[in-house]
Amino acid sequence: MMSRIREWILNTTLMKKISCLILLLAIAFSADAQTYADSIMQYRKQYIADLTSDARSPIKPSQVKGLNFFKPDKGFCVWGIFKETPGSAPFMIETHSGKKKPYKEYGTVTFTVRDTTAILHIYQSMDLIKNVAHKDDLFVPFTDGTTYDFTYGGGRYLDLSIKDINNNMLLLDFNKCYNPYCAYADGYSCPIPPAENRLQVSIVAGEKMFMQ
Repeated sequence: MMSRIREWILNTTLMKKISCLILLLAIAFSADAQTYADSIMQYRKQYIADLTSDARSPIKPSQVKGLNFFKPDKGFCVWGIFKETPGSAPFMIETHSGKKKPYKEYGTVTFTVRDTTAILHIYQSMDLIKNVAHKDDLFVPFTDGTTYDFTYGGGRYLDLSIKDINNNMLLLDFNKCYNPYCAYADGYSCPIPPAENRLQVSIVAGEKMFMQ
């Protein structure tokens, strides 16, 4: 009889410990998610400030209310496997103005989001390579399943850096993807995402379509 009581006490104590552990993990996960969301909101504040202060900006401070974003979602901040494209030849990317801009492929990144594996091609501007301050800049223009319905039809952009690549791993935070200037006004030469960067998966993160 006493052994059964001891066993019951031990089982009860174990269950309490497991419950406490689950609760602590849930609290930690919630706090981490909140911290991440806060960091994205702060990032967007700076993004809007930079956008409206740019001398070439297509929108005025009074139009900021037309900027829309998806709710921060850490599920769209994913690690990808980077593969360099050595010896790639420069090519011209079409823009919305009809002009063409010189780029070269720096590499590709393979990642998984929403249980879908996808590949994005990463480019370097041949013009910016000549600029010491921007020689490490990487550029990822893309379209996805939200294009035309919730996001700008001409695609969205993601900025990265060569310095972000570590042991052939690269972090893609789609919560930071943004619209080209052409999403707000005409008269800009915004690169059009090449066919190879037209994703089938919906990237429900980052900037939405501008509401005028």
